[in-house]
Amino acid sequence: MDYRIRELKPEDNRRIEYIIRTCLVEFGADHAGTAWADPDLGRFSEVYNEEGSQYWVAENVRGEVIGGVGIGRIDSVAGVCELQKMYCLPEARGTGAAHALMKTALAYARKHYCWCYLETLENMVAAQKFYEKYGFRRIAEPLVETGHYACDVRYSKEWGTETCLR
Repeated sequence: MDYRIRELKPEDNRRIEYIIRTCLVEFGADHAGTAWADPDLGRFSEVYNEEGSQYWVAENVRGEVIGGVGIGRIDSVAGVCELQKMYCLPEARGTGAAHALMKTALAYARKHYCWCYLETLENMVAAQKFYEKYGFRRIAEPLVETGHYACDVRYSKEWGTETCLR
């Protein structure tokens, strides 16, 4: 393993913002309606510091943060969380870091929620295939208003009522 997964620390805020912005530029999503214009971008240690929310980073052997993922509450829909801001730098892709991040995030989500929702972009084809490998199913309409109106692809994952702890 050439990376490790750990919880976000306040000193990771700028690095995660850099990773997200780098990836958004790569996919032509450096504009309003995406995470690019999110007012909380760069405030991760504050945003993910409440019950039911968590953010993790993947760190390489040199101690550099190379990616991250968050689980956030959706206050308007009981029992549903959102997989948020899952991005890895190009050099981290294919290393297994994204898989480890996803497994960590989904294990947390499953303990706290019945459903997991996410939004992405049509041109992020590899990401969509990745989500589908983890049991996410594409849905036609947004579940809630997240402010990411440019995200034109949405997914949800259900654990079922028998595993829901609510």
